[in-house]
Amino acid sequence: MKRPSAAFLLILLGFVLLTGCGGKEFEFQDAAQDASELYAKFKGHVDNARFEIATKYFDELESRYPFSPHSLQARLDLAYGYVLFGRPEDAVSEADKFIRFNPTHKDVDYAYYIRGIANFGNRKQFLANWFPRNSSDFELTSLHDAYNDFDFILRNFPNSRYAADARQRMVFLRNMFAEHEIHVAEYYISRTAWVAAANRANNVLHFYPTTPYNRDALEILLQCYRKLGLDQSAADTEKILQLNYPNDPKLQANGDES
Repeated sequence: MKRPSAAFLLILLGFVLLTGCGGKEFEFQDAAQDASELYAKFKGHVDNARFEIATKYFDELESRYPFSPHSLQARLDLAYGYVLFGRPEDAVSEADKFIRFNPTHKDVDYAYYIRGIANFGNRKQFLANWFPRNSSDFELTSLHDAYNDFDFILRNFPNSRYAADARQRMVFLRNMFAEHEIHVAEYYISRTAWVAAANRANNVLHFYPTTPYNRDALEILLQCYRKLGLDQSAADTEKILQLNYPNDPKLQANGDES
């Protein structure tokens, strides 16, 4: 039997290589490819939001070099990439993994910060849907989780580069929580649920005393106490309101309602 020529074998090999590579978006080099090269390819795909390809490089990087600095940095980069491109649940998941497996790592404060800003991002959906629905129905778990992450950074990493931003975000969240309580109280007032409204107003004074919503809370309490016939409580609240906001128009207005 006649053996195929060398030229024929080269042509055949070229055809196989072309058909084998066609349409592939993801392809590893040889086994000698080191961690820095894998990381560079991974990072390029993350930066362009090509997460399906990026995660393949990440898996390969973690498989070959599970304890390398490149592998650890890649997980943080992936988490932050998810934040930037609107995938907060994935960001939280990756940050959680980093914290769980590397609790004493020098960059664990960054992992908490990423988790915090991922949950913080959910405020947009919260605000977008605030008014069309019953305010008391809103779930604030993710925003409270964000607050707790930022608080953890301040308590455990006071010198962290992320501490100042975490503090500002906590102030913003406290104001949001207080405003939410006021909106819920107003909803209960519209249903003449005076006790429930008073409880929400008291929450503002007790849990968020440094926010700009103390005045609103006192006005609501005064109205609720008068409606409930709690004269002494109403008188005490009125004194506090007069002391802090002597020209408050609600003082006389509420008096007319009683």
